[in-house]
Amino acid sequence: MTVDWRVGIVEAYKTCVLHKDAAALVGLYTEDVRVFDTWGVWSYEGALSWQQALEEWFGSLGTDRVSVAFDDVQVFEGGGAATLSAVVKYTAVSDTGIAVRSLHNRLTWGLRNDGDGGWKIGHEHTSAPIGLGDMKAILRRESR
Repeated sequence: MTVDWRVGIVEAYKTCVLHKDAAALVGLYTEDVRVFDTWGVWSYEGALSWQQALEEWFGSLGTDRVSVAFDDVQVFEGGGAATLSAVVKYTAVSDTGIAVRSLHNRLTWGLRNDGDGGWKIGHEHTSAPIGLGDMKAILRRESR
């Protein structure tokens, strides 16, 4: 899937996650994507590896869906490449529409122009700060 950068790779990402569509979601990434995910694995190398991880995530949700909200989005673009950084809130919503849990991640995408006027994610990095006192991930963003 090629998505024009100026009209909504963020919206496409949110829609794919909400509908648990791993194939469409991985279509937003390059074939040689490298993903540094916050959870469990040091890195995923390539679209196939990332798609398998996405399918496992979506399968683990049962009937819940995940609503995604982007905040503090910053974009830098030039020379056929772009970066996007944001704070992303993932909220699990039950099949009855009730928010059951949520967490925040820091997200950075490295994007490449795909040559057809669209952009694809060539690198994704998610993280959470680690508390100095307890060495645990901080999964809630402090209000400003």
